[in-house]
Amino acid sequence: MTTAPIADRSTDVAARATELSKIYGQGETKVVALDRVTVDFPRGRFTAIMGPSGSGKSTLMHCVAGLDTFTSGSVRVGETELGSLKDRQLTRLRRDKIGFIFQAFNLLPTLTALENITLPMDIAGRKPDRQWLDSVIGMVGLSGRLEHRPSQLSGGQQQRVAVARALASQPEIIFGDEPTGNLDSRSGAEVLGFLRNSVRELGQTVVMVTHDPVAAAYADRVVFLADGRIVDELHGPTADSVLDRMKRFDAKGRTS
Repeated sequence: MTTAPIADRSTDVAARATELSKIYGQGETKVVALDRVTVDFPRGRFTAIMGPSGSGKSTLMHCVAGLDTFTSGSVRVGETELGSLKDRQLTRLRRDKIGFIFQAFNLLPTLTALENITLPMDIAGRKPDRQWLDSVIGMVGLSGRLEHRPSQLSGGQQQRVAVARALASQPEIIFGDEPTGNLDSRSGAEVLGFLRNSVRELGQTVVMVTHDPVAAAYADRVVFLADGRIVDELHGPTADSVLDRMKRFDAKGRTS
């Protein structure tokens, strides 16, 4: 596997939100979840989204991933404008271009690990690239667990299956919503390591919502939200530098 294409891809944008707003309700019950947010997610990079509860971080991810509608602004995944898509087209885009990793694993209990990994491609009627699939399974350390069902796997192993499933179809971008939230620290570190390696070795693009400074430190960049707006950005984060920024936001909140 060569690294040159990955270096070329890193200058591109995998997804972009422009002047994105999401408003719930109206009048006295009106809630502005996102307030004209503009942000790029570079291809071949790992971005973490952080912020206090209610800051809009999950809403931003869900809108960019095509899981939720938005009130105004625009979202592009690659060259595709999400706002112009009909439901069937949006479903196809999510299936073909986007990978998802959620806190709750979302595995089907009656299927083996391998069947769960290939399920999105099976539904789409596509055969997996065997060489790519083998490399993904090897990277996440599941070679000896492919015939096991979820009930026969630990939480960490189940999330490895979810990571492999997201990677297997070679999506343009992977979104993770607190993907280590249900894991112990060791299993969480393993999963984050797999995501980091998928960016470094496979050229994958990853966007992850997290509240954990240690998890955010695996990313190339952290975007901070507060009150539905991007308020800061940090490149080359460490757990300490992320925690320091978060403490600053908390202090501002208490004094405002």
